[in-house]
Amino acid sequence: MRKQLTVTVSRNLVALFGLAMLYTTACKKTEAPLPNPAVDAAAAKSKLQTNAIGHSGPKGVCYVEVNNNDIRNVGNYTLASGQQLFDIAIIFAANINYNTTTQKAELFFNTQVTNVLSNQTTYIRPLQAKGIKVLLSILGNHQGAGITNFPTQQAAADYAQLLANAVNTYGLDGIDFDDEYADYGTNGTGQPNSSSFVYLVTALRTLLPNKIISFYFYGPAASRLSFNGVTVGSKVNYSWNAIYGTYSVPSVPGLSAANLGPAAIDIQSTSSGTAASLATQTVSNNYGIYLYYNLPNVDSHTYLTSVSNNLYSQATVFNATGTQTGVNFFQDANYLGAANGTLPKGNYTLSQLQAYGFINDWASSVKIPAGWTVTMYSDDNFTGNSWVLTSSNSNFTTLSPNANDVVSSVKIN
Repeated sequence: MRKQLTVTVSRNLVALFGLAMLYTTACKKTEAPLPNPAVDAAAAKSKLQTNAIGHSGPKGVCYVEVNNNDIRNVGNYTLASGQQLFDIAIIFAANINYNTTTQKAELFFNTQVTNVLSNQTTYIRPLQAKGIKVLLSILGNHQGAGITNFPTQQAAADYAQLLANAVNTYGLDGIDFDDEYADYGTNGTGQPNSSSFVYLVTALRTLLPNKIISFYFYGPAASRLSFNGVTVGSKVNYSWNAIYGTYSVPSVPGLSAANLGPAAIDIQSTSSGTAASLATQTVSNNYGIYLYYNLPNVDSHTYLTSVSNNLYSQATVFNATGTQTGVNFFQDANYLGAANGTLPKGNYTLSQLQAYGFINDWASSVKIPAGWTVTMYSDDNFTGNSWVLTSSNSNFTTLSPNANDVVSSVKIN
């Protein structure tokens, strides 16, 4: 379970293909039957072979809070053998929003998710080039819409189409479902029902037969995994425990041990001892997934080694050369002193900068890649004095007004 909702809510909708793509709540008194379970079983056998890199041990799945952290860091960690540590990177997170005027749910991306998806060449393709699969996580946003309260089968199918469009538009490897923060009943929406999640994954599997579909085992969906003889487990590839620092096998009929992850850790809060113990249990019990959450921008290879030693009998290596191009601020002039983690393009409030190791009223010089523009602000939330830089600057005292030790927020384009 996430300790808190970290998706920044914006009131501006981001539409795929430049259009608002919504699911409709078609008024039908009867619903079409689901596909034959016997046919489903044959299809499931082939789709469950959709693999990521394919460790000799459990696959590593890593959620990244893209509001604060750079998803490309997933690709910077390898085992001592050179094999990537992580098999699957998950963009956390897109949302199911609810439009009270139209009474329809909408697929929503906040600013940072939009940045990652719109700049897939920068953020997504480098990971995929290393063999890492990139998924988009979908969860509620306190507005009443979620994955278990679609009013009809058609409504679920329409939302599945939105998700398939996103996967195909941005070249993703699949979708991850997370039934949190929906606040079912808000805005007059319905409560969870038994059919919605099954309808949703059934439709999505038809639209994306060769992509990964995963389920974060939590919320109302975790107890609504079968309807009319069809199981969610026959449609999804993987499911994993949602309570960090614990070991609990998700009960998803239709998934084998190889497709389940009972161990889950928060890299920034689960102790290394607990993380190592959970890794040992995963291997001992022959489960195929180990779940990581909250990968930070700083080098975490020592902590991750406590896991990889027990999963693969290998240490984790941080490949500094794998760090992607971006902006670096320095504590002193002439690019000296401490430096923050590399900042990709995007807008950063003070708290978001601090996630990259930036300190308020601290920066004295900056390195900027060719062709990039950096706008620095003296106050948080892009207010106060501002300076627009189109190239590196070795001494902020030369700027007018003096920008030395006053920067608190930044926009990078």
